[in-house]
Amino acid sequence: MSGDLVGGLDLTADPGVLVGYPAGRGRPGPLELGPGAVLRSGTVLYTGSRIGQGFTTGHGVVVREECEIGDDVAVWSGTVIDYGCRIGDGVKVHTNCYVAQYTEIEDGAFLAPGVSLANDVLPGDPLSADLMLGPSIGAGAQLGVNVTVLPGVRIGAGCVVGAGSVVTQDLPDGTLAYGNPARVVGPAQRTPAELRARLGRSPSQVARLGARAAALHPERSPA
Repeated sequence: MSGDLVGGLDLTADPGVLVGYPAGRGRPGPLELGPGAVLRSGTVLYTGSRIGQGFTTGHGVVVREECEIGDDVAVWSGTVIDYGCRIGDGVKVHTNCYVAQYTEIEDGAFLAPGVSLANDVLPGDPLSADLMLGPSIGAGAQLGVNVTVLPGVRIGAGCVVGAGSVVTQDLPDGTLAYGNPARVVGPAQRTPAELRARLGRSPSQVARLGARAAALHPERSPA
């Protein structure tokens, strides 16, 4: 570890972690890190960001400067959080994701592996840097594997976006959308009864889940 750090009580950091890497732009100031962080090898946290308690990373995570990150956030291996982002409490960002500059992610949202959030509305234009605007991801939204969200798009609270979708327009709260371009197909299925009904239409999924439950909780298996 090296650099300028404020806080960091009860920090657990693997060898090869850089905490307080000096930012080459943005506001001056140290990295502010809440208590109880767990940082795995290859993690780099820049100065000038504020991160709440219980922050957890996988391997090879980068968090750039001028980010505001809430409590109990997890960022898994190979993910980059670029500068100027706002991330709420309890957000989970899975492996190999890119969170572009000036993205906002609200409390409890989930990004599956390979999600890409874009921000450049005028690539190559001299005005590009002044007009960058990342997506806004609402509270509790869930983005599936390899979803791409274009600059400035709003994903409403509680939305579910299917794997491989390209989201080019705003999605209303509580909707299910998928496709390229993504289209709203109905309400997001949230209740346990609805989820069980979906699984019930796939005997192979039911069998796999049953086998896993038996392995994890053998005491619950019938004699």
